Amino acid sequence: MNNKLKDLRTEQGWSQAEIGKRLDASRQTTIALESGKYDPSLPLAFAIAALFNMKIEDIFFPE
Repeated sequence: MNNKLKDLRTEQGWSQAEIGKRLDASRQTTIALESGKYDPSLPLAFAIAALFNMKIEDIFFPE
C-alpha cells in the first residue's frame, strides 16, 4: 500500500524514531510503513491519521 507518511513526517521535522515513539511503534515499523513493505493494522492506521489530524484515506492509498 502506498502512503505519504514520509512526506508528512518530514514536514513536521520528525525522525523515524520520533514518529515511532509517538505511535508507540519501533523505528523499524516506521521504515517498513514508509517503504510500503508493511501495511498497518487498523488501530495503527487510525493512530497515524490522528497524529497528523487527517483521514486514513488521505494518508494511505492503493497501489
